[in-house]
Amino acid sequence: MQHWAGDTLARMAAKFTRSAPLAARAGIIPYKSGPDGQWMGAPMEGNSWWTGGFWPALMWQLYAASGDPLFADEARRVQALLYEELLRFTGLHHDVGFMYLLSFGAEYRLTGDARALQITLRAADALAGRYNPAGFIRAWNGEGKAGWAIVDTMMNLSLLYFAAGHTGDPRYAAIAGAQAETTMRHFVRPDGSCNHIVVFDPHTGEALNAPAGQGCGVGSSWSRGQAWALYGFALCYRATGDTRYLDTAKRVAHYFIANIRPDGLTDCDFRQPDGEDRVDNIAAACAACGLLELAGHVPEAERGLYARAAHTLLRALDALCADWDEANPGVLQKCTAAYHNDNAGRHENIVYGDYFFAEAMARLCGKAIGVWYAK
Repeated sequence: MQHWAGDTLARMAAKFTRSAPLAARAGIIPYKSGPDGQWMGAPMEGNSWWTGGFWPALMWQLYAASGDPLFADEARRVQALLYEELLRFTGLHHDVGFMYLLSFGAEYRLTGDARALQITLRAADALAGRYNPAGFIRAWNGEGKAGWAIVDTMMNLSLLYFAAGHTGDPRYAAIAGAQAETTMRHFVRPDGSCNHIVVFDPHTGEALNAPAGQGCGVGSSWSRGQAWALYGFALCYRATGDTRYLDTAKRVAHYFIANIRPDGLTDCDFRQPDGEDRVDNIAAACAACGLLELAGHVPEAERGLYARAAHTLLRALDALCADWDEANPGVLQKCTAAYHNDNAGRHENIVYGDYFFAEAMARLCGKAIGVWYAK
């Protein structure tokens, strides 16, 4: 397994050695592969689009694995664009963890650069500032969204734990804990499935409703939301040692494992209509990372369950959906951004799918940079 993962990671590095310069020439933050063999930028919101940190994260991971300075240079090119968004501030949202922990935070982890640390901490302040004392982190901007919280925020809590670890200020961890508590109570269902969105009264914290969001419909089970919760709670356990987070991660993991398709791929929504051909390999790659994280926190008798499920997902992604053709810039195909929004990508190569695929391979061969960790 380690040999296979190492070979796959090396193939990714070789492919992105050729395709990363395409992004630099275009001057964009890549979001997905275009039909003309070029990278395409975000579908909306420009450089404040929430996925902007995954490209530099991928570059730093490949730099750590290969030592090729091309990847560090490309990461820093995009980080300059992300820094402008941090200064502009008005386009920021709860996904600043994805944007800045995975970019400047990764740079700090690998190089010790003091400026990168300070920028990461500034982003943590922006995330902490979105906390509503009624008990949740506001997800999105815009009129009428003051009470909206989403399960994706579980993955952004790592930025707050990082800030707590590097400043000694307990307020960051307290905010992260409050959001995790709210997610356990209002997002994770008894069977381990999850809501994507819960709308709260912004004054009282009362849960009002749970719209479908990026899933198939109200009460459905958007698979990437499951992956965010699985991995996010495992990371919260690592940061705090609170066994309730571990138990929640396991409950979500069991539900996810039970819904892996016979071919090893992952439906976009685990409750989508029978016969619907809508796969999301980002969910699979992210969940594989979460399952490998979880396997490191459980007794040996349980470890195999999570590790085997991760291997099933990753083997299927490699065998059925990895594109090594030099004419296409990315690797992981059949990525789907949302059940009802094909404009953001359906069954295409999307960059954050490549990031999680690379992270999973790096984990398997002992080269992961631990970008989500507080220390």
